[in-house]
Amino acid sequence: MNQDYIKPDQWSIIEEGFDASRVKSSESLFSIGNGAMGQRANFEEQYSGPTFQGSYIAGVYYPDKTRVGWWKNGYPEYFAKVLNAPNWIGINVKVNGEALDLFNCKSVENFHRELNMKEGWLSRSFKATLQNDVQVAVKTKRFLSLDLDELGAIRYEITPLNTDVSITFSPYLDAGITNEDTNWDDKFWDVLNVSYEGNQGFIVAKTMKTEFHTCTFMESQVFVNDILLDTSPEIEATENTVSFSYSKDLKAGETYKIEKFGGYTVDRNHDKSELVTASQNVLAKAKDLGFLGLLERQMQAWANIWDMADITIEGDVKAQQGIRFNIFQLNQTYLGKDSRLNIGPKGFTGEKYGGSTYWDTEAYCIPFYMATKNQSVARSLLEYRYNHLERAIENASKLGFTNGAALYPMVTMNGEECHNEWEITFEEIHRNGAIAFAIYNYYRYTNDYSYIPDKGLEVLIGIARFWQQRATFSTDKNKYVILGVTGPNEYENNVNNNWYTNYLAQWCIHYAVENIKKVETEYNSDYIRIMNKTKLSESEIQQWGEVAENMYFPYSEKHQVYLQQDGFLDKDLVTVADLDKSQRPINQKWSWDRILRSPYIKQADVLQGFYFFEDQFSQDDLKRHFDFYEPFTVHESSLSPCVHSIQAAKLDRMEQAYTFYLRTSRLDLDDYNKEVHEGLHITSMAGTWMSIVEGFGGMRVKDNMLSFTPKIPKQWEGYSFKINFRNQILKVVVTQQETKFELESAKELKILVNDELQVITPNNYENVSG
Repeated sequence: MNQDYIKPDQWSIIEEGFDASRVKSSESLFSIGNGAMGQRANFEEQYSGPTFQGSYIAGVYYPDKTRVGWWKNGYPEYFAKVLNAPNWIGINVKVNGEALDLFNCKSVENFHRELNMKEGWLSRSFKATLQNDVQVAVKTKRFLSLDLDELGAIRYEITPLNTDVSITFSPYLDAGITNEDTNWDDKFWDVLNVSYEGNQGFIVAKTMKTEFHTCTFMESQVFVNDILLDTSPEIEATENTVSFSYSKDLKAGETYKIEKFGGYTVDRNHDKSELVTASQNVLAKAKDLGFLGLLERQMQAWANIWDMADITIEGDVKAQQGIRFNIFQLNQTYLGKDSRLNIGPKGFTGEKYGGSTYWDTEAYCIPFYMATKNQSVARSLLEYRYNHLERAIENASKLGFTNGAALYPMVTMNGEECHNEWEITFEEIHRNGAIAFAIYNYYRYTNDYSYIPDKGLEVLIGIARFWQQRATFSTDKNKYVILGVTGPNEYENNVNNNWYTNYLAQWCIHYAVENIKKVETEYNSDYIRIMNKTKLSESEIQQWGEVAENMYFPYSEKHQVYLQQDGFLDKDLVTVADLDKSQRPINQKWSWDRILRSPYIKQADVLQGFYFFEDQFSQDDLKRHFDFYEPFTVHESSLSPCVHSIQAAKLDRMEQAYTFYLRTSRLDLDDYNKEVHEGLHITSMAGTWMSIVEGFGGMRVKDNMLSFTPKIPKQWEGYSFKINFRNQILKVVVTQQETKFELESAKELKILVNDELQVITPNNYENVSG
């Protein structure tokens, strides 16, 4: 834990007291989004202190030309930047001619910021004394509408406390913005038109190179003591901005309020020539509903989400706050409404990683969306990859692979690889396996096989072809080896025979062959279509089998464990417990050379394989590998604690499982890795959900049924969650004394509880364990 200023609360993220040193961290933590757009929690009014201004539109990006010291063949030509979009939230405030700026005020008192996760809004309140000695009280509230997902709404109130004043609100749009993170300081936006009419303003702009056309829009109304004023603003426009000014003389105690609607229309959803008209239509709907009407609909939309997605924890407020924060941010990032979108690792909270899709989606996020939405949302995420299959084949061909071999990108916006660190781009090829595993996981959970003959089998064939070509036959070992890779542990680059990668490669080939046979037998017309399209022959399938059956797995007889890679035991095996705490986190304290030579593991690697394929290993196998590898794991990846929490729970090490759970659920709230100012770790938040449902709840699919082995940390009085399993909603309630199940369905559901068959009847709580 590196920060502890967020107040414990079951439903809200709360900050009390203004501290300029934590503004950028809070801008990340209090971020808001609605799946179509999002923004960091920047102040509406001017702020001259350190800040990270950020607003983002889903699916809009810029191909920033790769910048490296030494170009290598096969490098992606660009890195896809999540673009900082034109700013619509700005409202400059002047009090007797002086700008309200919390960084320059004489004092700021009673500062309170709240992100209400239950209802989906962000608020602030404070009392400030300006340099001109005027004291004012300010209250703000804003949200991004889930119902009208091109729209956001702001209500901003200011009350002079000690004197009569003149106050000016200046709501504005600004397209002259830049990214925090650029390779060449390119100009990303080209402003095409700035216009205004009445109280409405519009900026039409397009992205350079990718030419996404957008319209950023706003409309404002002002009130005194809740009475709407009929006033015309002073207007100022430049080539990149448009600003309206509304001035009013106020007596002490009177409240001046502005309500501002704003947002984006994009040519992904509208004709580019109709963006202003589309914006006007959105504003008309907003004005008709009004701020309070929109807020009421926002509250209902979030109530619907929470009804299915909520996890309750009794007796541990910080744990409760942590899981709800994770669930809230996941739903702010991706709601499954638009199959063209995916789940970016920073969501709408920062720019660090670029791209919109990593292997995180398949490995961590799909289980969350399958269980808390419905199978159509998860299927859309699978189809996203199918739609990029030709690009994956193209990515592989750039590296010398042939015959339809597919290498899915590490980072992408449109299927094309756009990650430009060689040890990731060329070597972290295990991402291919996560794509295949997600297809298996989807079928296992939903029992919907139709995706595989329809689309999935083509993906599995492309991936199997890649692994067969990527493996090398070693005459020394008389086995197939996979050389020069980076496993999930990114603190080892260019290693040979990463066990997790080799195991995935073997499994992918077996799974592809298994499904080829099944489709041939049960979906013969699809089989003929796919074989003709891929030109797959029996002799090629036999070559795959040769590689899979003779795959090499490094193993230590001494330690009775699979080795993370061939040279792992050559390292100086000093555990994390014996590492000086002043050296942590090592990725901020050590040179990369030192990290690569160390035994320290960024995240689950061998143990990631044990998580995916636990049915293929015994409990004793897991115990040996957990005891060997966890002591070397520094958990400096957000994806690490959740996997370890699940496995610790499986081993009945509940104190350790609970500690890992707290770390994954409060990773950003407590800033464990000292980087929250850059944005949140969105995709790992799905792992937090898994640490409760799969870890403590022990949920699996066994024998084509849901299975549970419920456990509970001693710190909790109870917990509950819901699962949408094959269109049947099952609620699980676990306390220190018992486990209960409630089925929202018209038909009964057979489940396993501690390996015993139970039949749950609809709409009736059933106590099946004590």
